[in-house]
Amino acid sequence: MTSLQVFDARIAQMAQGSGALEQLCSGAVWSEGPAWLPRSGELIWSDIPNNRILSWHAQHGLRVWRDSAEFTNGHVLDQGGDLLHASHGQRAIIRTRLGAQGEPLGDEVVVDNYHGQRLNSPNDLVVKSDGSIWFTDPPYGILSDREGHKAPSEIGANHVYRYCPQTQNLSIASDWLEEPNGLAFSPDERVLYVSDTSAALRQDGTGHHHIVALDVVDGTWLRNPRIFAVITPGLADGFRVDRHGFVYTSSEDSVQIFHPDGTRLGRIPVPEKVGNLCFGGPGGDELFICASTSLYRIRLNTRGATA
Repeated sequence: MTSLQVFDARIAQMAQGSGALEQLCSGAVWSEGPAWLPRSGELIWSDIPNNRILSWHAQHGLRVWRDSAEFTNGHVLDQGGDLLHASHGQRAIIRTRLGAQGEPLGDEVVVDNYHGQRLNSPNDLVVKSDGSIWFTDPPYGILSDREGHKAPSEIGANHVYRYCPQTQNLSIASDWLEEPNGLAFSPDERVLYVSDTSAALRQDGTGHHHIVALDVVDGTWLRNPRIFAVITPGLADGFRVDRHGFVYTSSEDSVQIFHPDGTRLGRIPVPEKVGNLCFGGPGGDELFICASTSLYRIRLNTRGATA
């Protein structure tokens, strides 16, 4: 029996071929930033407060992939198959070169400043088909020493950025969101979804907990921001899009699934607070879910648009 709860007939067929949620491992403090590494057949993710990157492999189980990880948050593979990190501690986008078996070969800084001012604490990132790197830069890694190094913001704002590896140019793609966090492209890359989680650290009930849809113009900047979905309970900390364009987002108690028109199609209940998720596995049909202390998996009758 599947763990996927259906609210709309448009995912009924997908639910029929989907499996049950399973806990793969536990032991983290706060799990974030999952990415599937096809060369090694493993799932890596961040345990941010413990300052490490963890790995899970179907045969070998759980291991520490990297200690002293400089409070890395999000991960994604670039077009060459190397691993990009959003580093809170280094306040930078970092690239780890991967060998033929997925082993780390060394790091390099991709970008760490905007016109000479240090970035805040890059949070999550995606790679477009043209190789450009898009990332969010909220302040969460510089607010305390728990998930980074406490420091003032040099930029004084929280932006969505686009970095072009060919020209090494970093540009502001959007300054519309208060505290941008997770992000993902639609399958045709005409829309970029970005979450605003400014409600996360506020105790007065103010702030945002929604996903915004923005049109991608000329492949380089964003316009026409509009509220795509308000997430409750909790926040859209991280999310992914499948091949149908459905959006799978984190929340307080589940993975919520939305149609591109904003309709909530269903949910996958999770017994811990969900931080982020990604598609992976040999067939790309496994949804890996980072939820507080644990890593979960559910096999779905769909595949990710990207991992």
